[in-house]
Amino acid sequence: MNEAQDDAPDDALHDARRVVLITGAGSGIGAALARRLAAPSVDLMLHARGTDEASRERLTAVARDCEARGAICATACADLAEPGAAATLIDTTLARFGALDQLVANAGHAQRQTLATLEADALSHAFAAMPAAFASLIRTAQPALVQSAQGRVVALSSFVAHRYRADAPFAATAAAKAALESLARTAAAELAPHGVTVNCVAPGYTRKDAGPTPANAPAWARAAEATPLGRIAETADIAELIAFLLSSAARHITGQTIHVDGGLTLG
Repeated sequence: MNEAQDDAPDDALHDARRVVLITGAGSGIGAALARRLAAPSVDLMLHARGTDEASRERLTAVARDCEARGAICATACADLAEPGAAATLIDTTLARFGALDQLVANAGHAQRQTLATLEADALSHAFAAMPAAFASLIRTAQPALVQSAQGRVVALSSFVAHRYRADAPFAATAAAKAALESLARTAAAELAPHGVTVNCVAPGYTRKDAGPTPANAPAWARAAEATPLGRIAETADIAELIAFLLSSAARHITGQTIHVDGGLTLG
């Protein structure tokens, strides 16, 4: 193969139409990523849990912003902790767009909880909402992903699976995110022969959409102080890395957990 031929597929990936499913796209990192990816060559399936009218309106607003940038969008609401919900979301995406090239498993939650106070129901729900939902998403999406010339999977983990402190306990969330990372590595190994990459991104303290309020400003100040770079992340900081991992430039990166935490997990 000559040099021009070798370059052609990579160049084509930049302009090729792609279908991207983003879970948890109604706010935070998911919403920032949707806006970052939105372009005329991108079809977006945007998911949110949608437990109330306000959350559904936020998701609709994100879709409108993305459509204004030229993307074709569809939305779906579901609690991915419910049995069958994740598989149904993949089926809905395929029915709407006829393909699925890239999956971003962003939906999740963080809950401060000590091991001493951890109840079985809380642990079960954390595993159902994060690693179990991810396993169902990727299992159902696999046939479509392996058919794609630009198959990518990114799962959102967290610093809490790597930084353990008695004064900042996240017992259930840390366990669930650690399991998520393990499943992602398994998926990376299994899908690598098909050219599909699977990676995790582990954010540190990241600003919420509403930002610090007078009530929680001291907590955010402490989070910034705990971060070696001296600030909390913006959602765009995380979205930029995810967008890179979905691009052709990242085609040789798989099975990794990449931290975007300002150095929070250095020590």
